[in-house]
Amino acid sequence: MSMSMTFADLCLAPTLLSALAEEGYVTPTPIQAQSIPMLLEGRDLLGMAQTGTGKTASFALPLLHRLAADPRTAPKGGARVLVLAPTRELVSQIADGFESFGRHLNLRVTTIFGGVSQFHQVNALENGVDIIVAAPGRLLDLIEQGLCDLSQLEALVLDEADQMLDMGFAKPIERIVATLPKDRHTVLFSATMPKSIAALVESLLNDPVKVEIAPPSTTVDRIEQSVMFMDAAHKKTALLAQLETQDVGQAVVFTLQKNIANEVCAFLTEAGITAEALHGNRSQGQRERALSAFRDGTVQVLVATDIAARGIDVDTVTHVFNHDLPSLPESYVHRIGRTGRAGRSGFAITLCDAEQRAWLHDVEREIGRTLTVHTDHPWHSETARHSTMRAPVLGGGPVKQVKPQVKRERKVWTEEEKLAAREAAKRA
Repeated sequence: MSMSMTFADLCLAPTLLSALAEEGYVTPTPIQAQSIPMLLEGRDLLGMAQTGTGKTASFALPLLHRLAADPRTAPKGGARVLVLAPTRELVSQIADGFESFGRHLNLRVTTIFGGVSQFHQVNALENGVDIIVAAPGRLLDLIEQGLCDLSQLEALVLDEADQMLDMGFAKPIERIVATLPKDRHTVLFSATMPKSIAALVESLLNDPVKVEIAPPSTTVDRIEQSVMFMDAAHKKTALLAQLETQDVGQAVVFTLQKNIANEVCAFLTEAGITAEALHGNRSQGQRERALSAFRDGTVQVLVATDIAARGIDVDTVTHVFNHDLPSLPESYVHRIGRTGRAGRSGFAITLCDAEQRAWLHDVEREIGRTLTVHTDHPWHSETARHSTMRAPVLGGGPVKQVKPQVKRERKVWTEEEKLAAREAAKRA
Protein backbone atom coordinates (compact mmCIF):
# COMPACT_ATOMS: atom_id res chain seq x y z
CA MET A 1 0.00 0.00 0.00
CA SER A 2 1.15 3.48 -0.80
CA MET A 3 2.64 5.52 2.01
CA SER A 4 0.58 8.48 0.71
CA MET A 5 -2.75 6.69 1.29
CA THR A 6 -5.41 8.71 3.12
CA PHE A 7 -8.64 7.65 4.79
CA ALA A 8 -10.47 9.12 1.78
CA ASP A 9 -8.83 6.43 -0.38
CA LEU A 10 -10.52 3.71 1.69
CA CYS A 11 -14.02 4.59 0.40
CA LEU A 12 -15.47 5.20 3.84
CA ALA A 13 -18.80 7.02 4.24
CA PRO A 14 -18.52 10.84 4.03
CA THR A 15 -19.85 11.20 7.57
CA LEU A 16 -16.98 9.05 8.86
CA LEU A 17 -14.44 11.02 6.85
CA SER A 18 -15.82 14.23 8.35
CA ALA A 19 -15.42 12.85 11.88
CA LEU A 20 -11.87 11.70 11.12
CA ALA A 21 -10.99 15.13 9.73
CA GLU A 22 -12.39 16.80 12.85
CA GLU A 23 -10.15 14.56 14.96
CA GLY A 24 -7.15 15.44 12.78
CA TYR A 25 -6.76 11.95 11.28
CA VAL A 26 -5.66 11.92 7.64
CA THR A 27 -3.33 8.96 7.09
CA PRO A 28 -4.29 5.45 8.25
CA THR A 29 -1.81 3.37 10.21
CA PRO A 30 -0.57 0.15 8.57
CA ILE A 31 -3.05 -2.03 10.48
CA GLN A 32 -5.88 0.31 9.46
CA ALA A 33 -4.79 0.49 5.82
CA GLN A 34 -4.74 -3.30 5.54
CA SER A 35 -7.74 -4.20 7.70
CA ILE A 36 -10.38 -1.67 6.65
CA PRO A 37 -10.64 -2.73 2.97
CA MET A 38 -10.98 -6.40 3.96
CA LEU A 39 -13.65 -5.65 6.55
CA LEU A 40 -15.56 -3.44 4.12
CA GLU A 41 -15.70 -6.49 1.85
CA GLY A 42 -17.25 -8.47 4.69
CA ARG A 43 -14.30 -10.81 5.22
CA ASP A 44 -13.64 -12.41 8.59
CA LEU A 45 -10.31 -11.13 9.84
CA LEU A 46 -7.52 -12.11 12.19
CA GLY A 47 -5.49 -9.03 13.09
CA MET A 48 -2.06 -9.38 14.67
CA ALA A 49 -0.56 -6.11 15.81
CA GLN A 50 1.28 -4.79 18.81
CA THR A 51 -0.52 -2.41 21.12
CA GLY A 52 -0.75 1.26 20.16
CA THR A 53 -1.05 0.66 16.39
CA GLY A 54 -4.61 1.91 15.94
CA LYS A 55 -6.58 -1.33 16.17
CA THR A 56 -9.81 0.27 17.41
CA ALA A 57 -10.27 2.35 14.26
CA SER A 58 -9.36 -0.73 12.19
CA PHE A 59 -12.63 -2.41 13.14
CA ALA A 60 -14.75 0.54 14.31
CA LEU A 61 -14.65 2.46 11.02
CA PRO A 62 -15.74 -0.38 8.69
CA LEU A 63 -18.42 -1.51 11.16
CA LEU A 64 -19.79 2.03 11.43
CA HIS A 65 -19.72 2.25 7.62
CA ARG A 66 -21.76 -0.96 7.44
CA LEU A 67 -24.33 0.24 9.96
CA ALA A 68 -24.68 3.61 8.20
CA ALA A 69 -25.19 1.91 4.82
CA ASP A 70 -27.95 -0.31 6.23
CA PRO A 71 -29.84 1.81 8.80
CA ARG A 72 -32.18 -0.86 10.17
CA THR A 73 -33.68 -0.77 13.65
CA ALA A 74 -31.63 -2.50 16.34
CA PRO A 75 -33.31 -5.65 17.74
CA LYS A 76 -35.07 -5.16 21.09
CA GLY A 77 -33.02 -6.45 23.99
CA GLY A 78 -29.99 -6.90 21.74
CA ALA A 79 -27.61 -5.25 19.30
CA ARG A 80 -26.34 -5.33 15.74
CA VAL A 81 -22.63 -5.29 16.68
CA LEU A 82 -20.88 -6.77 19.73
CA VAL A 83 -17.30 -5.99 20.75
CA LEU A 84 -15.78 -8.02 23.58
CA ALA A 85 -12.75 -6.68 25.49
CA PRO A 86 -11.04 -7.84 28.68
CA THR A 87 -11.20 -4.82 31.03
CA ARG A 88 -13.58 -2.01 31.93
CA GLU A 89 -10.97 0.54 30.88
CA LEU A 90 -10.58 -0.97 27.43
CA VAL A 91 -14.36 -1.35 27.05
CA SER A 92 -14.80 2.37 27.78
CA GLN A 93 -11.94 3.33 25.47
CA ILE A 94 -13.37 1.33 22.55
CA ALA A 95 -16.86 2.76 23.11
CA ASP A 96 -15.38 6.27 23.10
CA GLY A 97 -13.80 5.46 19.74
CA PHE A 98 -17.11 4.33 18.24
CA GLU A 99 -18.87 7.43 19.54
CA SER A 100 -16.12 9.75 18.28
CA PHE A 101 -15.90 8.24 14.79
CA GLY A 102 -19.69 7.87 14.58
CA ARG A 103 -20.55 11.33 15.92
CA HIS A 104 -22.49 12.22 12.75
CA LEU A 105 -24.46 8.97 12.71
CA ASN A 106 -27.64 8.37 14.65
CA LEU A 107 -26.34 5.23 16.36
CA ARG A 108 -26.57 4.06 19.94
CA VAL A 109 -23.54 2.64 21.75
CA THR A 110 -23.65 1.13 25.21
CA THR A 111 -21.04 -0.38 27.51
CA ILE A 112 -21.53 -3.45 29.68
CA PHE A 113 -19.10 -4.43 32.43
CA GLY A 114 -19.09 -5.47 36.07
CA GLY A 115 -18.31 -3.44 39.16
CA VAL A 116 -21.36 -1.19 38.69
CA SER A 117 -25.11 -1.68 38.90
CA GLN A 118 -26.63 -3.41 35.88
CA PHE A 119 -29.72 -1.14 36.05
CA HIS A 120 -28.66 1.39 33.39
CA GLN A 121 -27.17 -1.32 31.20
CA VAL A 122 -30.46 -3.25 31.19
CA ASN A 123 -32.42 -0.06 30.47
CA ALA A 124 -30.16 0.70 27.49
CA LEU A 125 -30.67 -2.79 26.10
CA GLU A 126 -34.43 -2.83 26.47
CA ASN A 127 -35.17 -1.03 23.20
CA GLY A 128 -32.06 -2.35 21.45
CA VAL A 129 -28.75 -0.65 20.67
CA ASP A 130 -26.60 -0.59 17.58
CA ILE A 131 -23.31 -1.41 19.29
CA ILE A 132 -22.51 -3.16 22.56
CA VAL A 133 -18.96 -2.97 23.88
CA ALA A 134 -18.69 -5.41 26.77
CA ALA A 135 -16.55 -7.39 29.14
CA PRO A 136 -17.49 -11.08 28.87
CA GLY A 137 -18.40 -11.72 32.52
CA ARG A 138 -21.18 -9.15 32.96
CA LEU A 139 -22.52 -9.71 29.44
CA LEU A 140 -22.90 -13.43 30.10
CA ASP A 141 -24.71 -12.61 33.36
CA LEU A 142 -27.26 -10.51 31.46
CA ILE A 143 -27.71 -13.18 28.78
CA GLU A 144 -28.33 -15.87 31.38
CA GLN A 145 -30.83 -13.62 33.18
CA GLY A 146 -32.73 -13.30 29.91
CA LEU A 147 -32.00 -9.57 29.75
CA CYS A 148 -29.87 -9.62 26.60
CA ASP A 149 -30.72 -11.42 23.34
CA LEU A 150 -27.99 -11.50 20.70
CA SER A 151 -29.68 -13.93 18.32
CA GLN A 152 -29.87 -11.25 15.60
CA LEU A 153 -26.29 -10.03 15.91
CA GLU A 154 -24.61 -9.09 12.63
CA ALA A 155 -20.96 -8.69 13.67
CA LEU A 156 -18.72 -9.87 16.50
CA VAL A 157 -15.31 -8.41 17.43
CA LEU A 158 -12.94 -9.91 20.00
CA ASP A 159 -10.29 -7.34 20.90
CA GLU A 160 -7.18 -8.30 22.89
CA ALA A 161 -8.29 -11.92 22.65
CA ASP A 162 -5.07 -13.25 24.19
CA GLN A 163 -5.60 -11.22 27.36
CA MET A 164 -9.22 -12.32 27.63
CA LEU A 165 -8.08 -15.94 27.59
CA ASP A 166 -5.28 -15.17 30.09
CA MET A 167 -7.91 -13.69 32.40
CA GLY A 168 -10.02 -16.86 32.34
CA PHE A 169 -12.71 -15.71 29.90
CA ALA A 170 -12.47 -18.74 27.60
CA LYS A 171 -15.63 -20.39 28.97
CA PRO A 172 -17.71 -17.16 29.12
CA ILE A 173 -16.72 -16.37 25.52
CA GLU A 174 -17.66 -19.87 24.44
CA ARG A 175 -21.08 -19.56 26.12
CA ILE A 176 -21.70 -16.10 24.66
CA VAL A 177 -20.78 -17.25 21.14
CA ALA A 178 -23.18 -20.20 21.49
CA THR A 179 -26.06 -17.69 21.65
CA LEU A 180 -25.01 -15.84 18.47
CA PRO A 181 -26.16 -16.58 14.91
CA LYS A 182 -23.65 -18.61 12.89
CA ASP A 183 -24.16 -16.33 9.88
CA ARG A 184 -22.27 -13.32 11.20
CA HIS A 185 -19.17 -11.25 10.47
CA THR A 186 -16.35 -12.05 12.93
CA VAL A 187 -13.15 -10.13 13.67
CA LEU A 188 -10.44 -11.11 16.14
CA PHE A 189 -7.51 -8.96 17.20
CA SER A 190 -4.62 -10.18 19.33
CA ALA A 191 -1.12 -8.91 20.03
CA THR A 192 0.24 -12.42 20.61
CA MET A 193 -0.54 -15.82 19.08
CA PRO A 194 -0.43 -18.60 21.69
CA LYS A 195 -1.99 -21.97 20.84
CA SER A 196 -5.21 -20.99 22.60
CA ILE A 197 -5.71 -18.13 20.13
CA ALA A 198 -5.12 -20.44 17.18
CA ALA A 199 -7.86 -22.72 18.52
CA LEU A 200 -10.20 -19.76 18.97
CA VAL A 201 -9.56 -18.59 15.41
CA GLU A 202 -10.32 -22.07 14.12
CA SER A 203 -13.63 -22.23 16.01
CA LEU A 204 -14.89 -18.69 15.35
CA LEU A 205 -13.62 -17.38 12.03
CA ASN A 206 -14.70 -18.49 8.56
CA ASP A 207 -11.90 -18.41 5.96
CA PRO A 208 -10.31 -15.36 7.61
CA VAL A 209 -7.82 -13.01 6.04
CA LYS A 210 -4.80 -12.50 8.28
CA VAL A 211 -3.28 -9.06 8.75
CA GLU A 212 -0.01 -8.99 10.66
CA ILE A 213 1.83 -5.73 11.18
CA ALA A 214 4.58 -6.95 13.48
CA PRO A 215 5.53 -10.46 14.59
CA PRO A 216 3.77 -11.54 17.79
CA SER A 217 5.45 -10.39 21.00
CA THR A 218 7.83 -7.93 19.33
CA THR A 219 8.27 -4.59 21.09
CA VAL A 220 8.19 -1.14 19.60
CA ASP A 221 11.66 -0.25 18.32
CA ARG A 222 11.47 3.34 19.51
CA ILE A 223 11.11 2.29 23.17
CA GLU A 224 14.46 2.25 24.98
CA GLN A 225 14.39 -0.73 27.34
CA SER A 226 16.68 -1.21 30.33
CA VAL A 227 16.94 -3.01 33.67
CA MET A 228 18.32 -2.10 37.10
CA PHE A 229 19.16 -5.00 39.45
CA MET A 230 18.53 -4.41 43.17
CA ASP A 231 17.09 -5.85 46.34
CA ALA A 232 13.30 -5.68 46.57
CA ALA A 233 13.51 -3.38 49.62
CA HIS A 234 15.21 -0.66 47.52
CA LYS A 235 12.71 -0.53 44.67
CA LYS A 236 10.50 2.31 45.89
CA THR A 237 13.50 4.52 46.70
CA ALA A 238 15.10 3.80 43.32
CA LEU A 239 11.79 4.50 41.57
CA LEU A 240 11.44 7.85 43.33
CA ALA A 241 14.97 8.85 42.37
CA GLN A 242 14.27 7.95 38.73
CA LEU A 243 11.06 9.98 38.72
CA GLU A 244 12.83 12.98 40.25
CA THR A 245 15.85 12.90 37.96
CA GLN A 246 14.80 11.38 34.66
CA ASP A 247 13.15 13.61 32.07
CA VAL A 248 9.78 12.09 32.92
CA GLY A 249 6.64 13.61 31.50
CA GLN A 250 4.03 11.11 32.63
CA ALA A 251 4.72 7.56 33.76
CA VAL A 252 2.93 4.29 34.38
CA VAL A 253 4.37 2.12 37.15
CA PHE A 254 3.39 -1.55 37.07
CA THR A 255 3.19 -3.81 40.10
CA LEU A 256 1.94 -7.38 40.38
CA GLN A 257 -0.15 -7.01 43.51
CA LYS A 258 -2.87 -4.54 44.39
CA ASN A 259 -1.49 -3.90 47.86
CA ILE A 260 1.96 -3.14 46.43
CA ALA A 261 0.35 -0.67 44.00
CA ASN A 262 -1.26 1.08 46.97
CA GLU A 263 2.03 1.13 48.90
CA VAL A 264 3.99 2.54 45.97
CA CYS A 265 1.32 5.16 45.29
CA ALA A 266 1.30 6.27 48.94
CA PHE A 267 5.12 6.42 49.01
CA LEU A 268 5.28 8.59 45.90
CA THR A 269 2.49 10.87 47.11
CA GLU A 270 4.27 11.39 50.43
CA ALA A 271 7.41 12.33 48.48
CA GLY A 272 5.50 15.02 46.55
CA ILE A 273 4.80 13.11 43.33
CA THR A 274 1.20 13.32 42.09
CA ALA A 275 0.16 9.69 41.79
CA GLU A 276 -2.98 7.54 41.59
CA ALA A 277 -3.45 3.79 41.97
CA LEU A 278 -5.42 1.72 39.45
CA HIS A 279 -6.36 -1.89 40.18
CA GLY A 280 -9.31 -4.24 40.54
CA ASN A 281 -10.06 -3.41 44.18
CA ARG A 282 -10.87 0.19 43.35
CA SER A 283 -14.47 1.09 42.54
CA GLN A 284 -15.45 1.95 39.00
CA GLY A 285 -15.80 5.61 39.99
CA GLN A 286 -12.33 5.65 41.54
CA ARG A 287 -10.84 4.01 38.44
CA GLU A 288 -12.53 6.46 36.11
CA ARG A 289 -11.41 9.45 38.18
CA ALA A 290 -7.84 8.17 38.31
CA LEU A 291 -7.72 7.67 34.54
CA SER A 292 -9.34 11.03 33.88
CA ALA A 293 -6.81 12.82 36.08
CA PHE A 294 -3.97 10.98 34.35
CA ARG A 295 -5.28 11.78 30.88
CA ASP A 296 -5.70 15.49 31.61
CA GLY A 297 -2.22 15.70 33.15
CA THR A 298 -3.35 16.44 36.70
CA VAL A 299 -1.63 13.23 37.82
CA GLN A 300 1.94 12.50 36.74
CA VAL A 301 2.19 8.84 37.73
CA LEU A 302 -0.33 6.02 37.47
CA VAL A 303 0.57 3.00 39.63
CA ALA A 304 -1.25 -0.01 38.26
CA THR A 305 -1.53 -3.75 38.11
CA ASP A 306 -1.78 -5.46 34.72
CA ILE A 307 -5.37 -4.28 34.50
CA ALA A 308 -3.85 -1.22 32.79
CA ALA A 309 -1.43 -3.08 30.53
CA ARG A 310 -3.68 -2.65 27.49
CA GLY A 311 -6.39 -0.18 28.47
CA ILE A 312 -4.45 3.10 28.64
CA ASP A 313 -3.97 5.19 25.52
CA VAL A 314 -2.26 8.40 26.65
CA ASP A 315 0.19 9.83 24.13
CA THR A 316 2.11 11.83 26.75
CA VAL A 317 3.39 8.78 28.67
CA THR A 318 7.17 9.05 28.37
CA HIS A 319 8.16 6.26 30.77
CA VAL A 320 6.98 2.86 31.91
CA PHE A 321 8.52 1.47 35.10
CA ASN A 322 8.20 -2.19 36.00
CA HIS A 323 8.35 -2.07 39.79
CA ASP A 324 7.68 -5.81 39.47
CA LEU A 325 8.16 -7.97 36.42
CA PRO A 326 5.09 -9.81 35.13
CA SER A 327 4.89 -13.55 35.69
CA LEU A 328 3.57 -13.91 32.12
CA PRO A 329 6.29 -12.65 29.76
CA GLU A 330 3.88 -11.53 27.03
CA SER A 331 2.40 -9.06 29.53
CA TYR A 332 5.70 -7.17 29.42
CA VAL A 333 5.06 -6.32 25.75
CA HIS A 334 1.69 -4.81 26.56
CA ARG A 335 2.96 -2.94 29.60
CA ILE A 336 5.72 -1.11 27.79
CA GLY A 337 3.32 -0.35 24.94
CA ARG A 338 1.82 2.33 27.20
CA THR A 339 4.73 4.53 26.10
CA GLY A 340 6.15 5.22 22.65
CA ARG A 341 2.67 5.94 21.29
CA ALA A 342 1.61 8.09 18.34
CA GLY A 343 5.10 7.96 16.82
CA ARG A 344 6.85 9.21 19.94
CA SER A 345 9.87 7.64 21.62
CA GLY A 346 9.61 6.16 25.10
CA PHE A 347 11.52 4.52 27.93
CA ALA A 348 10.82 1.27 29.76
CA ILE A 349 12.83 0.72 32.94
CA THR A 350 12.58 -2.53 34.89
CA LEU A 351 13.56 -2.90 38.55
CA CYS A 352 14.55 -6.53 39.01
CA ASP A 353 15.21 -8.34 42.30
CA ALA A 354 16.68 -11.81 42.83
CA GLU A 355 13.29 -13.57 43.03
CA GLN A 356 12.17 -12.19 39.66
CA ARG A 357 15.44 -12.74 37.78
CA ALA A 358 14.08 -15.86 36.07
CA TRP A 359 11.05 -13.88 34.90
CA LEU A 360 13.42 -11.43 33.23
CA HIS A 361 14.97 -14.37 31.35
CA ASP A 362 11.45 -15.29 30.20
CA VAL A 363 10.78 -11.74 29.02
CA GLU A 364 14.05 -11.51 27.08
CA ARG A 365 13.36 -14.83 25.41
CA GLU A 366 9.84 -13.64 24.52
CA ILE A 367 10.98 -10.35 22.93
CA GLY A 368 14.14 -11.78 21.37
CA ARG A 369 16.56 -9.32 22.90
CA THR A 370 18.54 -8.60 26.07
CA LEU A 371 17.68 -5.51 28.06
CA THR A 372 20.40 -2.91 28.64
CA VAL A 373 21.75 -3.26 32.18
CA HIS A 374 22.42 -0.13 34.25
CA THR A 375 24.87 -0.75 37.08
CA ASP A 376 25.97 2.78 37.94
CA HIS A 377 23.45 3.43 40.70
CA PRO A 378 23.65 3.09 44.50
CA TRP A 379 21.24 0.14 44.71
CA HIS A 380 22.91 -2.23 42.24
CA SER A 381 22.95 -5.88 43.35
CA GLU A 382 25.18 -8.45 41.67
CA THR A 383 23.31 -11.09 43.66
CA ALA A 384 20.06 -10.14 41.93
CA ARG A 385 21.79 -9.89 38.55
CA HIS A 386 23.11 -13.46 38.70
CA SER A 387 20.28 -15.04 40.68
CA THR A 388 18.87 -18.40 39.62
CA MET A 389 15.79 -18.03 41.84
CA ARG A 390 12.28 -18.09 40.41
CA ALA A 391 9.32 -16.54 42.20
CA PRO A 392 6.61 -19.21 42.58
CA VAL A 393 3.58 -19.03 40.29
CA LEU A 394 0.33 -20.82 40.96
CA GLY A 395 -2.76 -20.78 38.77
CA GLY A 396 -1.31 -18.27 36.30
CA GLY A 397 -0.48 -15.62 38.90
CA PRO A 398 2.23 -14.98 41.45
CA VAL A 399 1.88 -16.43 44.92
CA LYS A 400 4.21 -13.84 46.36
CA GLN A 401 6.71 -11.84 44.43
CA VAL A 402 7.85 -9.22 46.91
CA LYS A 403 9.08 -10.17 50.36
CA PRO A 404 7.04 -8.56 53.15
CA GLN A 405 8.73 -5.52 54.59
CA VAL A 406 8.70 -4.46 58.20
CA LYS A 407 6.74 -1.24 58.56
CA ARG A 408 9.02 1.57 59.60
CA GLU A 409 9.16 5.31 59.52
CA ARG A 410 10.13 6.73 56.17
CA LYS A 411 13.74 7.82 55.97
CA VAL A 412 14.21 11.58 55.80
CA TRP A 413 16.90 12.27 53.21
CA THR A 414 19.46 14.98 53.74
CA GLU A 415 20.03 17.37 50.83
CA GLU A 416 23.44 15.75 50.26
CA GLU A 417 21.85 12.26 50.01
CA LYS A 418 19.17 13.51 47.62
CA LEU A 419 21.81 15.14 45.41
CA ALA A 420 23.91 11.96 45.38
CA ALA A 421 20.88 9.82 44.45
CA ARG A 422 19.87 12.19 41.68
CA GLU A 423 23.36 12.22 40.21
CA ALA A 424 23.48 8.42 40.34
CA ALA A 425 20.11 8.14 38.62
CA LYS A 426 21.24 10.54 35.88
CA ARG A 427 24.24 8.32 35.19
CA ALA A 428 21.94 5.30 35.04
